[in-house]
Amino acid sequence: MPKRELERLQAVNRFLKLKISKEEELQEIVSLAADICGTPTALITLIDSDTQYIPFKQAFNFETTPRSHAFCTHVIEQADFLMVEDTEQDLRFLANPLVTEDPHIRFYAGTPLTTQDGLHLGSLCVINQTPGTLSKEQQQMLQILAEQVIQLLEFDASLEMLKDQFLSAKKEELTMHSFFDSCACAHLLLDLDFKVTAYSKAMSDFIYEHHGIKINSGYSIMELIDPIDRERVTSACNNALQGISTKMERHIEFKNKSYWWDVAIDPARNPDGEIIGVSYNGSDISERIRQKASAEAQRLKLDEIAFNQSHQLRRPVATLKGLLTLIDIEGELQNCGPLKEMQHYVEQLDNKIHLIVDYTNH
Repeated sequence: MPKRELERLQAVNRFLKLKISKEEELQEIVSLAADICGTPTALITLIDSDTQYIPFKQAFNFETTPRSHAFCTHVIEQADFLMVEDTEQDLRFLANPLVTEDPHIRFYAGTPLTTQDGLHLGSLCVINQTPGTLSKEQQQMLQILAEQVIQLLEFDASLEMLKDQFLSAKKEELTMHSFFDSCACAHLLLDLDFKVTAYSKAMSDFIYEHHGIKINSGYSIMELIDPIDRERVTSACNNALQGISTKMERHIEFKNKSYWWDVAIDPARNPDGEIIGVSYNGSDISERIRQKASAEAQRLKLDEIAFNQSHQLRRPVATLKGLLTLIDIEGELQNCGPLKEMQHYVEQLDNKIHLIVDYTNH
Protein backbone atom coordinates (compact mmCIF):
# COMPACT_ATOMS: atom_id res chain seq x y z
CA MET A 1 0.00 0.00 0.00
CA PRO A 2 1.43 3.42 -0.94
CA LYS A 3 2.42 5.57 2.04
CA ARG A 4 0.05 8.36 0.96
CA GLU A 5 -2.91 5.98 0.86
CA LEU A 6 -2.02 4.71 4.33
CA GLU A 7 -1.99 8.30 5.61
CA ARG A 8 -5.37 8.89 3.93
CA LEU A 9 -6.91 5.81 5.54
CA GLN A 10 -5.58 6.85 8.95
CA ALA A 11 -7.13 10.29 8.51
CA VAL A 12 -10.48 8.77 7.45
CA ASN A 13 -10.43 6.50 10.48
CA ARG A 14 -9.69 9.49 12.72
CA PHE A 15 -12.62 11.47 11.30
CA LEU A 16 -14.98 8.49 11.54
CA LYS A 17 -14.22 8.22 15.27
CA LEU A 18 -14.45 11.97 15.78
CA LYS A 19 -17.11 13.30 18.12
CA ILE A 20 -18.54 15.99 15.86
CA SER A 21 -19.86 19.15 17.49
CA LYS A 22 -20.95 20.80 14.24
CA GLU A 23 -23.57 18.26 13.14
CA GLU A 24 -26.26 20.88 12.59
CA GLU A 25 -23.99 23.04 10.43
CA LEU A 26 -22.88 20.03 8.36
CA GLN A 27 -26.47 18.93 7.83
CA GLU A 28 -27.35 22.46 6.70
CA ILE A 29 -24.51 22.33 4.15
CA VAL A 30 -25.94 19.07 2.77
CA SER A 31 -29.40 20.65 2.39
CA LEU A 32 -27.92 23.80 0.85
CA ALA A 33 -25.93 21.74 -1.67
CA ALA A 34 -29.11 19.96 -2.78
CA ASP A 35 -31.00 23.27 -3.10
CA ILE A 36 -28.23 25.02 -5.06
CA CYS A 37 -27.81 22.09 -7.46
CA GLY A 38 -31.55 21.44 -7.84
CA THR A 39 -31.35 17.78 -6.74
CA PRO A 40 -33.35 15.86 -4.14
CA THR A 41 -30.27 14.17 -2.69
CA ALA A 42 -26.94 15.35 -1.31
CA LEU A 43 -24.33 13.43 0.69
CA ILE A 44 -21.15 13.89 2.70
CA THR A 45 -19.09 10.72 2.31
CA LEU A 46 -15.91 9.31 3.83
CA ILE A 47 -14.21 6.38 2.11
CA ASP A 48 -11.87 3.85 3.69
CA SER A 49 -10.25 0.80 2.11
CA ASP A 50 -13.48 -1.05 1.30
CA THR A 51 -16.47 0.99 2.55
CA GLN A 52 -18.14 4.30 1.75
CA TYR A 53 -19.54 5.88 4.94
CA ILE A 54 -22.33 8.47 4.70
CA PRO A 55 -22.47 10.39 8.00
CA PHE A 56 -24.61 13.27 6.62
CA LYS A 57 -27.24 12.95 3.92
CA GLN A 58 -30.55 14.11 2.50
CA ALA A 59 -33.06 11.78 0.81
CA PHE A 60 -30.81 8.70 0.81
CA ASN A 61 -31.59 5.33 2.42
CA PHE A 62 -28.10 3.94 3.03
CA GLU A 63 -25.61 4.59 5.88
CA THR A 64 -22.84 2.81 3.96
CA THR A 65 -22.15 1.27 0.59
CA PRO A 66 -19.32 -0.94 -0.68
CA ARG A 67 -16.43 1.20 -1.92
CA SER A 68 -16.53 -0.73 -5.20
CA HIS A 69 -20.04 0.71 -5.83
CA ALA A 70 -19.25 4.27 -4.71
CA PHE A 71 -19.20 7.03 -7.32
CA CYS A 72 -17.15 9.06 -4.82
CA THR A 73 -14.26 6.60 -5.20
CA HIS A 74 -13.67 8.09 -8.65
CA VAL A 75 -13.68 11.58 -7.11
CA ILE A 76 -10.92 10.84 -4.59
CA GLU A 77 -8.89 8.84 -7.11
CA GLN A 78 -8.87 11.63 -9.70
CA ALA A 79 -8.74 14.28 -6.91
CA ASP A 80 -11.05 16.55 -8.85
CA PHE A 81 -14.66 17.45 -9.50
CA LEU A 82 -16.63 14.68 -11.21
CA MET A 83 -19.96 15.02 -13.01
CA VAL A 84 -21.89 12.15 -14.63
CA GLU A 85 -24.82 13.65 -16.55
CA ASP A 86 -26.43 10.29 -17.38
CA THR A 87 -25.20 7.05 -15.81
CA GLU A 88 -26.90 4.98 -18.48
CA GLN A 89 -24.61 6.62 -21.02
CA ASP A 90 -21.39 6.04 -19.00
CA LEU A 91 -19.83 2.57 -19.24
CA ARG A 92 -18.16 3.01 -15.82
CA PHE A 93 -21.54 3.06 -14.07
CA LEU A 94 -23.96 1.31 -16.41
CA ALA A 95 -23.93 -1.95 -14.39
CA ASN A 96 -23.41 -0.33 -10.96
CA PRO A 97 -25.94 -1.68 -8.39
CA LEU A 98 -26.61 1.92 -7.26
CA VAL A 99 -27.77 2.59 -10.82
CA THR A 100 -29.61 -0.64 -11.60
CA GLU A 101 -31.18 -0.85 -8.13
CA ASP A 102 -32.20 1.53 -5.35
CA PRO A 103 -31.50 4.50 -5.37
CA HIS A 104 -31.40 4.28 -9.23
CA ILE A 105 -28.85 7.03 -9.73
CA ARG A 106 -29.03 8.74 -13.15
CA PHE A 107 -27.17 11.97 -12.35
CA TYR A 108 -24.16 12.45 -10.07
CA ALA A 109 -21.83 15.39 -9.30
CA GLY A 110 -19.21 15.35 -6.54
CA THR A 111 -16.18 17.30 -5.39
CA PRO A 112 -13.46 15.96 -3.08
CA LEU A 113 -13.16 16.70 0.63
CA THR A 114 -9.46 17.54 0.80
CA THR A 115 -7.56 18.20 4.03
CA GLN A 116 -4.97 20.96 4.40
CA ASP A 117 -2.20 18.40 3.85
CA GLY A 118 -3.77 17.21 0.60
CA LEU A 119 -5.51 13.99 1.67
CA HIS A 120 -8.78 13.23 -0.15
CA LEU A 121 -11.11 11.70 2.43
CA GLY A 122 -14.39 11.52 0.53
CA SER A 123 -16.72 13.93 -1.20
CA LEU A 124 -19.63 16.31 -1.07
CA CYS A 125 -21.95 15.11 -3.81
CA VAL A 126 -25.46 15.57 -5.23
CA ILE A 127 -27.63 12.87 -6.84
CA ASN A 128 -30.78 12.74 -8.96
CA GLN A 129 -32.89 9.98 -10.45
CA THR A 130 -33.07 11.81 -13.75
CA PRO A 131 -30.25 12.94 -16.06
CA GLY A 132 -28.98 16.47 -15.48
CA THR A 133 -26.06 18.87 -15.37
CA LEU A 134 -24.62 21.70 -13.27
CA SER A 135 -23.66 25.15 -14.39
CA LYS A 136 -20.18 26.52 -13.72
CA GLU A 137 -21.61 28.58 -10.88
CA GLN A 138 -23.27 25.52 -9.32
CA GLN A 139 -20.02 23.56 -9.59
CA GLN A 140 -18.11 26.39 -7.91
CA MET A 141 -20.69 26.63 -5.12
CA LEU A 142 -20.45 22.87 -4.54
CA GLN A 143 -16.65 23.17 -4.25
CA ILE A 144 -16.97 26.10 -1.80
CA LEU A 145 -19.39 24.09 0.34
CA ALA A 146 -16.96 21.15 0.30
CA GLU A 147 -14.24 23.46 1.65
CA GLN A 148 -16.59 24.50 4.46
CA VAL A 149 -17.26 20.84 5.27
CA ILE A 150 -13.57 20.01 5.62
CA GLN A 151 -12.97 23.18 7.67
CA LEU A 152 -15.68 22.16 10.15
CA LEU A 153 -14.37 18.60 10.35
CA GLU A 154 -10.77 19.73 10.82
CA PHE A 155 -11.89 22.25 13.46
CA ASP A 156 -13.41 19.45 15.52
CA ALA A 157 -10.35 17.28 14.89
CA SER A 158 -8.10 20.10 16.13
CA LEU A 159 -10.22 20.52 19.25
CA GLU A 160 -10.04 16.78 19.87
CA MET A 161 -6.25 16.85 19.45
CA LEU A 162 -5.93 19.81 21.82
CA LYS A 163 -8.11 18.03 24.34
CA ASP A 164 -5.97 14.89 24.11
CA GLN A 165 -2.79 16.95 24.47
CA PHE A 166 -4.26 18.76 27.48
CA LEU A 167 -5.25 15.49 29.15
CA SER A 168 -1.84 14.03 28.37
CA ALA A 169 -0.13 17.09 29.84
CA LYS A 170 -2.30 16.87 32.97
CA LYS A 171 -1.44 13.19 33.29
CA GLU A 172 2.28 13.97 32.97
CA GLU A 173 1.88 16.76 35.52
CA LEU A 174 0.16 14.40 37.98
CA THR A 175 2.87 11.79 37.39
CA MET A 176 5.57 14.40 37.99
CA HIS A 177 3.88 15.61 41.19
CA SER A 178 3.44 12.02 42.36
CA PHE A 179 7.16 11.42 41.80
CA PHE A 180 8.09 14.68 43.50
CA ASP A 181 5.86 14.01 46.50
CA SER A 182 7.16 10.48 47.02
CA CYS A 183 10.84 11.43 46.71
CA ALA A 184 12.87 12.17 49.84
CA CYS A 185 15.11 14.57 47.91
CA ALA A 186 14.27 18.26 47.57
CA HIS A 187 13.59 19.36 43.98
CA LEU A 188 12.89 22.72 42.39
CA LEU A 189 12.29 23.42 38.71
CA LEU A 190 12.97 27.05 37.79
CA ASP A 191 12.15 29.00 34.65
CA LEU A 192 14.55 31.26 32.78
CA ASP A 193 13.97 34.03 35.35
CA PHE A 194 14.74 31.65 38.23
CA LYS A 195 11.09 31.51 39.30
CA VAL A 196 9.59 28.27 40.63
CA THR A 197 7.52 26.23 38.17
CA ALA A 198 7.49 22.89 40.05
CA TYR A 199 8.68 21.60 43.40
CA SER A 200 8.71 18.46 45.54
CA LYS A 201 6.93 18.00 48.86
CA ALA A 202 10.30 17.58 50.58
CA MET A 203 11.44 20.98 49.28
CA SER A 204 8.13 22.61 50.21
CA ASP A 205 8.34 21.21 53.74
CA PHE A 206 11.98 22.28 54.14
CA ILE A 207 11.30 25.85 52.98
CA TYR A 208 8.27 26.17 55.25
CA GLU A 209 10.22 24.84 58.24
CA HIS A 210 13.23 27.11 57.69
CA HIS A 211 11.66 30.23 56.19
CA GLY A 212 8.01 30.03 57.23
CA ILE A 213 7.04 30.36 53.56
CA LYS A 214 4.52 28.23 51.70
CA ILE A 215 6.16 28.04 48.31
CA ASN A 216 4.10 28.42 45.12
CA SER A 217 4.76 28.56 41.41
CA GLY A 218 6.14 31.94 40.41
CA TYR A 219 8.18 32.41 43.60
CA SER A 220 11.71 33.72 42.99
CA ILE A 221 14.38 31.29 44.19
CA MET A 222 16.57 34.24 45.21
CA GLU A 223 14.09 35.12 47.97
CA LEU A 224 14.69 31.68 49.50
CA ILE A 225 18.49 31.63 49.42
CA ASP A 226 20.50 32.82 52.43
CA PRO A 227 22.31 36.09 51.58
CA ILE A 228 25.68 34.46 52.25
CA ASP A 229 24.98 31.88 49.50
CA ARG A 230 23.06 34.12 47.07
CA GLU A 231 26.00 35.11 44.88
CA ARG A 232 27.23 31.52 44.55
CA VAL A 233 23.75 30.15 43.77
CA THR A 234 23.07 32.95 41.24
CA SER A 235 26.33 32.14 39.47
CA ALA A 236 25.47 28.43 39.41
CA CYS A 237 21.98 29.13 37.99
CA ASN A 238 23.44 31.36 35.27
CA ASN A 239 25.92 28.61 34.43
CA ALA A 240 23.03 26.13 34.16
CA LEU A 241 21.39 28.35 31.54
CA GLN A 242 24.66 28.04 29.60
CA GLY A 243 24.52 24.23 29.88
CA ILE A 244 26.99 23.92 32.78
CA SER A 245 26.15 21.83 35.86
CA THR A 246 27.32 22.77 39.36
CA LYS A 247 27.60 20.64 42.49
CA MET A 248 28.16 22.09 45.96
CA GLU A 249 27.78 21.33 49.65
CA ARG A 250 25.87 23.88 51.72
CA HIS A 251 26.10 24.25 55.51
CA ILE A 252 22.98 25.64 57.20
CA GLU A 253 22.58 26.67 60.83
CA PHE A 254 18.96 26.82 61.97
CA LYS A 255 17.43 26.79 65.47
CA ASN A 256 20.70 25.65 67.02
CA LYS A 257 20.86 22.76 64.58
CA SER A 258 23.44 22.14 61.90
CA TYR A 259 22.47 20.86 58.45
CA TRP A 260 24.56 19.85 55.46
CA TRP A 261 23.04 19.68 51.98
CA ASP A 262 24.44 18.23 48.78
CA VAL A 263 23.14 20.50 46.00
CA ALA A 264 23.16 19.93 42.22
CA ILE A 265 22.18 22.80 39.92
CA ASP A 266 21.70 21.57 36.34
CA PRO A 267 20.20 22.84 33.08
CA ALA A 268 16.56 21.81 32.56
CA ARG A 269 15.83 20.82 28.96
CA ASN A 270 12.70 20.14 26.93
CA PRO A 271 12.32 17.00 24.75
CA ASP A 272 14.13 18.82 21.90
CA GLY A 273 17.16 19.44 24.13
CA GLU A 274 16.56 23.19 24.47
CA ILE A 275 17.36 24.72 27.86
CA ILE A 276 14.11 25.98 29.38
CA GLY A 277 15.22 26.61 32.95
CA VAL A 278 17.17 25.29 35.91
CA SER A 279 16.86 22.06 37.88
CA TYR A 280 17.77 22.57 41.55
CA ASN A 281 18.13 19.29 43.46
CA GLY A 282 19.22 18.89 47.05
CA SER A 283 19.61 16.03 49.50
CA ASP A 284 20.25 16.18 53.23
CA ILE A 285 23.71 14.72 53.86
CA SER A 286 23.92 15.79 57.51
CA GLU A 287 24.05 12.20 58.74
CA ARG A 288 26.76 11.34 56.23
CA ILE A 289 28.81 14.36 57.34
CA ARG A 290 28.32 13.38 60.99
CA GLN A 291 29.42 9.82 60.25
CA LYS A 292 32.42 11.15 58.36
CA ALA A 293 33.35 13.41 61.29
CA SER A 294 32.87 10.51 63.70
CA ALA A 295 35.08 8.28 61.57
CA GLU A 296 37.73 11.01 61.46
CA ALA A 297 37.59 11.35 65.25
CA GLN A 298 37.98 7.59 65.61
CA ARG A 299 40.94 7.66 63.24
CA LEU A 300 42.61 10.41 65.28
CA LYS A 301 41.98 8.41 68.44
CA LEU A 302 43.57 5.34 66.89
CA ASP A 303 46.52 7.45 65.77
CA GLU A 304 46.91 8.61 69.36
CA ILE A 305 46.77 5.02 70.58
CA ALA A 306 49.34 4.00 68.00
CA PHE A 307 51.60 6.85 69.04
CA ASN A 308 51.31 5.91 72.72
CA GLN A 309 51.93 2.27 71.98
CA SER A 310 54.90 2.93 69.75
CA HIS A 311 56.55 5.42 72.12
CA GLN A 312 55.37 4.45 75.59
CA LEU A 313 55.03 0.68 75.36
CA ARG A 314 57.75 -0.17 72.89
CA ARG A 315 60.43 1.78 74.78
CA PRO A 316 60.47 -0.55 77.84
CA VAL A 317 60.01 -3.57 75.59
CA ALA A 318 63.01 -2.47 73.53
CA THR A 319 65.01 -2.02 76.75
CA LEU A 320 64.13 -5.54 77.91
CA LYS A 321 65.01 -6.97 74.53
CA GLY A 322 68.40 -5.21 74.72
CA LEU A 323 69.16 -6.56 78.20
CA LEU A 324 68.17 -10.08 77.19
CA THR A 325 70.41 -9.81 74.15
CA LEU A 326 73.39 -8.86 76.35
CA ILE A 327 72.66 -11.77 78.70
CA ASP A 328 72.43 -14.10 75.73
CA ILE A 329 75.83 -12.88 74.47
CA GLU A 330 77.36 -13.83 77.82
CA GLY A 331 75.81 -17.29 77.49
CA GLU A 332 73.65 -17.02 80.60
CA LEU A 333 70.27 -17.04 78.83
CA GLN A 334 70.35 -20.70 77.82
CA ASN A 335 71.13 -21.80 81.38
CA CYS A 336 68.30 -19.84 83.01
CA GLY A 337 64.79 -21.07 82.37
CA PRO A 338 62.97 -17.96 83.69
CA LEU A 339 65.07 -15.66 81.51
CA LYS A 340 64.41 -17.84 78.48
CA GLU A 341 60.68 -17.69 79.19
CA MET A 342 60.89 -13.91 79.66
CA GLN A 343 62.53 -13.59 76.23
CA HIS A 344 59.64 -15.55 74.69
CA TYR A 345 57.00 -13.28 76.22
CA VAL A 346 58.89 -10.12 75.33
CA GLU A 347 59.01 -11.24 71.67
CA GLN A 348 55.25 -11.93 71.72
CA LEU A 349 54.52 -8.53 73.23
CA ASP A 350 56.72 -6.79 70.66
CA ASN A 351 54.93 -8.59 67.81
CA LYS A 352 51.51 -7.59 69.18
CA ILE A 353 52.56 -3.96 69.41
CA HIS A 354 53.77 -4.08 65.79
CA LEU A 355 50.41 -5.51 64.66
CA ILE A 356 48.41 -2.82 66.48
CA VAL A 357 50.56 -0.02 65.10
CA ASP A 358 50.32 -1.42 61.56
CA TYR A 359 46.49 -1.73 61.86
CA THR A 360 45.98 1.83 63.06
CA ASN A 361 48.28 3.18 60.34
CA HIS A 362 46.02 1.60 57.69
